[in-house]
Amino acid sequence: MPPIEVLVSFTFAALLLNLSPGPSNLYVMARSLAQGPEAGFVAAAGLAAGSLVHVLAASVGLAAVFLYAPVLFTAVKLVGAAYLLYLGVQYLRSQPDLSVGQSAKRSNGRIFRESFLVEATNPKTALFFLALLPQFADASYGPLGPQLLVLGLIVTLSAVPCDIIVALGASRVRRWLAAHPRAPLIQERVSGGILVALAMFIVGEEAVAQWQS
Repeated sequence: MPPIEVLVSFTFAALLLNLSPGPSNLYVMARSLAQGPEAGFVAAAGLAAGSLVHVLAASVGLAAVFLYAPVLFTAVKLVGAAYLLYLGVQYLRSQPDLSVGQSAKRSNGRIFRESFLVEATNPKTALFFLALLPQFADASYGPLGPQLLVLGLIVTLSAVPCDIIVALGASRVRRWLAAHPRAPLIQERVSGGILVALAMFIVGEEAVAQWQS
């Protein structure tokens, strides 16, 4: 097991990385804007569960498939973008009941499943673990598999408070929107716009990468 000073420095680095804007916290923001902080917390839990898929894959070396199989990498990336686009379009097409001042709600179970799929189909998460975790693992500390697993769990768990901060911040914006008569419609459109823009960014980034290769 890595010494405590290595684990502390790694945890600090993971917190900084998790606080930087990315698909995960943007999804939490979109869900919190649409339905409030509780939905954001559930989304954060789903994202953490999806991240565990990549942690387990990295700990046994399966994440290397994405590195050495570019076609599979591209396919999974586009599947994730398509799912984000689908969610965004659902928000944009929804017609909330303005008379009650609330947007259409999704169950916590559905939010959890959606956020799990968003993270589990994100190949960048797999590559992130594959690139970062080995830098802090050392055979002199013991078997590499358990080390990679512990380091991956640190990244996943440190992302949860970061996502909660995003959810709470987005909920403040939501309360401001609630003071306006058309708030539910605005919430749905803003949430959908974030997800559609995120999907387009992923597709555009992939197109640029293919053009430069």
